[in-house]
Amino acid sequence: MSLSVIILAAGEGSRMRSKIPKVLHPLGGKTLLEHVIATARQLDAHHICIVYGHGGEQVKSTLSYLDADWILQAEQLGTGHAVAQAMEPVAKHDTALILYGDVPLITPATLQKLIAAAGDHSLGLLTTPLENPAGYGRIIRDKAGHVIRIVEEKDANDQQRAVKEINTGIMAVQVKRLKTWLAALDNRNIQGEFYLTDIIAMAVNDGVTVNTVAPQTVTETLGVNNRAQLAELERYYQQQQAMQLMMSGVTLRDPNRFDLRGEITAGTDVTIDVNNVFEGKVVLGSRVQIGPNNIIRDATIADDVIIQSHCVIDNAVIGEQCRIGPYSRIRPETKLGKDVHIGNFVEIKKSRVKDGSKINHLSYVGDTAVGRNVNIGAGTITCNYDGANKHHTEIGDDVFIGSDTQLIAPVTVGSGATIGAGSTITRDVPPNELALSRSPQQSRSGWKRPIKKKSND
Repeated sequence: MSLSVIILAAGEGSRMRSKIPKVLHPLGGKTLLEHVIATARQLDAHHICIVYGHGGEQVKSTLSYLDADWILQAEQLGTGHAVAQAMEPVAKHDTALILYGDVPLITPATLQKLIAAAGDHSLGLLTTPLENPAGYGRIIRDKAGHVIRIVEEKDANDQQRAVKEINTGIMAVQVKRLKTWLAALDNRNIQGEFYLTDIIAMAVNDGVTVNTVAPQTVTETLGVNNRAQLAELERYYQQQQAMQLMMSGVTLRDPNRFDLRGEITAGTDVTIDVNNVFEGKVVLGSRVQIGPNNIIRDATIADDVIIQSHCVIDNAVIGEQCRIGPYSRIRPETKLGKDVHIGNFVEIKKSRVKDGSKINHLSYVGDTAVGRNVNIGAGTITCNYDGANKHHTEIGDDVFIGSDTQLIAPVTVGSGATIGAGSTITRDVPPNELALSRSPQQSRSGWKRPIKKKSND
């Protein structure tokens, strides 16, 4: 039997105190809704419906790339009403899995058990005991332990509120039965809403067994209603990522001070110090050493690279045995060859730096091709922008550029050339020649530095 997934994402999320719809808030570098979609994809669902709310067009426009049916719930009349909006495109012979866009950490393993619990004469319901079940619907069982209904907290009496087992809202049910039960829902309750949970009592009345399934951990069933809950789930998620990395052989100096907002592929004997943030897709070679307090985004870093503290590496390729930092910034479309040194307060942008070259201090290199074994002195900048257009600089092999040099692009420095410190280069420098651009030095004898007069006060 095929699987259809219905994801409810129409909630306003007013407790987030945000103009951003709740399901678009990020967790681990992806929106809450993207986490749920990714999990659904792992279940081989052939059809996914996302129910979004009135005013939630931002959700649809932001995630329009997702392969899903977008269903508008123009009025928020309850979870039962929301699911009913998604029924038309769902095949009646499917199993429907109902998920929530603000419950991001539900796992495929738990959902597979839930789906298996649903059949022609059974329904799968995800429940879990909580020490503090406040705010959740309670699972009501008969004396034999069979589920007979769910009572929402606002409609529960004191005895029912004392029940610890709660409804997570996640369930798997045959579509042909679900459509019948949804059509029979009413809103005669304190909130005046059509509760999806009311179908449990209908199922029992129709002789359908309610099979409860427990999650692997309670955390995977927790939703996000405010910023504190979002932060709690973020920490849990990061601990999971850290544990997976360490089990794969990566050394994390402190897994509690590690953030992965994307994915990492790592070779052997990689060491990562504290307070590093990884975003997008990051590939680390073997024996990479990463110091503290770095941001690395969409980067490929080869074997034996050392990244010292406080660096930003963004959409760049770092070759073998490079040494980066501290306080270096490697910007997009930069590619470093083997054994390149990029030092403190150096910024590289959209440039290629070949093997063995060194840019160690207080320099900016942008839109530049740097050859092999080049030494660029402190305070050197490529002046690549004229206020309207970017221009290219070409630096050949074995070039030595003295400190405090400005290269006014477009310009070419030939292989083996030397540029004296303090020069402003506006024309091409031929290979193997010395280029100087300085005002003559002057000395004046008998000169005295001005002295501030002392006050009589």
